[in-house]
Amino acid sequence: MTTRTFNARRGRLSEQRLGALARFGPEFGVTVGAGPIDPVVLYGRRAPLVLEIGSGMGDATAELAAADPERDYLAVEVHTAGVADLLALAARLRLRNLRVAQGDAIALLTDQLGPASLAAVHVFFPDPWPKARHHKRRLIEPDRVSLLASRLAPGGALHCATDAAGYADHMLATLSACAELRNRYPGFAPRPDWRPVTMYERRALAAGRTITDLSFERLSTVDVAGP
Repeated sequence: MTTRTFNARRGRLSEQRLGALARFGPEFGVTVGAGPIDPVVLYGRRAPLVLEIGSGMGDATAELAAADPERDYLAVEVHTAGVADLLALAARLRLRNLRVAQGDAIALLTDQLGPASLAAVHVFFPDPWPKARHHKRRLIEPDRVSLLASRLAPGGALHCATDAAGYADHMLATLSACAELRNRYPGFAPRPDWRPVTMYERRALAAGRTITDLSFERLSTVDVAGP
């Protein structure tokens, strides 16, 4: 059995969110497990593709897509309320460069996105799974990092952020150990101006937690192979 990196919360959806799923899902939604994704078919053009894993309620993702019209964004989120809210935002803002998938990001990466198909991957505030017996569920683990790296084009960026100090150290060590990735900084990265402050991040800052960013890039085939 595959170890899941998330817990799917169950809850009753409002009529507004149910309406957003029904109304905007056909235009802006992507079905996890529906077969390989062809970005040209999905977006109607060929452009660099950014995968956002865990888009939450979608505010930051919509802001990123709106500010970056030359690239296409694919957000994947397991929680239905967040998917519904982001679909509604995409429709209201007419974000033609944004699509939203509900489900397991690992399944999406494994079965629907090909090698070297992504210009960037964003992993903002993933579940740190703080209990030791749950560490295997963390998204930033060696086998999953190898999968992420394989889907990045050479020079493609993997940007992570967390408010969990222990997980930040684990992320740095795990990402640094991946032969296909290079750290863009000597250690942790400065907070980039382009990354919007998420609702979760605001709560973390209000609680006095430190936010840590990490920025890695995919090496070229020559770099990986060595001289």
